[in-house]
Amino acid sequence: MNLTLVLLLVAGLVLLVAGAEVLVRGAARLAATFGIPPLVIGLTVVAFGTSAPETAVSVQAAWNDSGDIAIGNVIGSNIANVLLILGATALVIPLLVSKQLIRIDLPIMLAASVLVYLLGLDGQLSRLEGAILFAGVVAYSAFQVIKGRRDSAAEQANDDEFAEEFGQVSQGRWGWLKDALFIVLGLVMLVGGSQFLVEGAVQLARLWGLSELVIGLTVVAIGTSLPELATSIMAAFKGERDIAVGNIVGSNIFNLLCVLGLASLVAPSPIPVAANALSFDFPVMIAVAFACLPIFFSGYLIKRWEGALFLAFYALYTTYLIMQAANASQLELFQQSMLLFVLPLTALTLAMVSVRAWRQQD
Repeated sequence: MNLTLVLLLVAGLVLLVAGAEVLVRGAARLAATFGIPPLVIGLTVVAFGTSAPETAVSVQAAWNDSGDIAIGNVIGSNIANVLLILGATALVIPLLVSKQLIRIDLPIMLAASVLVYLLGLDGQLSRLEGAILFAGVVAYSAFQVIKGRRDSAAEQANDDEFAEEFGQVSQGRWGWLKDALFIVLGLVMLVGGSQFLVEGAVQLARLWGLSELVIGLTVVAIGTSLPELATSIMAAFKGERDIAVGNIVGSNIFNLLCVLGLASLVAPSPIPVAANALSFDFPVMIAVAFACLPIFFSGYLIKRWEGALFLAFYALYTTYLIMQAANASQLELFQQSMLLFVLPLTALTLAMVSVRAWRQQD
C-alpha cells in the first residue's frame, strides 16, 4: 500500500469523525437555543449525527455508482456496531438495557433489517424503495419527538446531561450564528471526508484485488462506526450504560432507513445488491440483530462473557470475509465448522440464557 493511499484513508476517517462531532455539537446547541427539549435532541439530532459518516460515505458512493460500497458500508456498520462495539464496550463494563429499548426500538431494528433484505431480493434498491425507507426514518423520528415531549419527568436530568455534554446554550442575539457555522463546517468536513474515504477504498480494493463489497464491509464499515464506538465507550465510562446500548440500536435503525434511503434516492440508477450480500452478509446482519433478543432479555444486562462472545463472532466473520476474498482452500472447512458446531452451540447457549432469564422474571 503506497503512502498516498494511506494518507487518503486516514484523512477521510479523521474528517468524518471530526465532522460528525462538530455537526452534532452545533445542531444540538442550535436546537436547544430554539427551545427543543434535550431529550428530543438526543433521540433525533445526536442519533442522526453518529450515523452521519455512514450517510456521507454511502450517499457519495451511490452518487459515484459504487453501489457495493454503499450497501457494504451499511451492512458492515450494523454488524460491527453490535458485535465489535457492543462487544468491546461490554467487555470493559457490563451494559444495562432499558425495557423501553426492548419493547420499542429493538423490534423496529429487527423489522428494518428484514425489510431492507426483502426490498433487495430483486437484486437492487430503487428510488421508490429508497423513498419507502426514508419515510420510515421520518416516521420513527416523529414518533420519538412525540414520545419525548410527553416524557417530562426526566427533563431536569436531561438538561444537566446536555450542558455537560455540549456546553451551555449559546447566549445573545447572534449566539445561534456560531452554532449554525458549526453545522456548515461539520457538513463540509463530512462531504470532504467521505470523498477521500470512498476514493481510498476503491483504490484499496483494486490494489489488493478485493471486491468493493468486501472493502465496504470491513475497512469502510469500521471507519464510519468510529463515532458509535467513541460514544458508547465514553457513555459506559460516565456510568450512562443504557445510553451506550441505545446509541447502537438507534444508529442501526438510522443506517438502514436513512442512510440506504438517501443513497437510493440520490443514486443515478438503482443500487445493485450483490448476490453474495443477499446469500451471506444480509442473513448475518439479521441473525446478529435477532441474537440481541436473548442477550438483552437476560436480566436486561449485557455481561462481559456475552461481550466476549460478540467479539469472537466478529473475528470469525472478518476471517470468513478475508478467506473468501483470497479464495482460501480451507474456506469450505471453515464454513462447515461454523454451520455444524459453532452456530448450533451458540444458539443453544443463548436459548438456555433466555429460558433462565424468563424463569427468574416469573
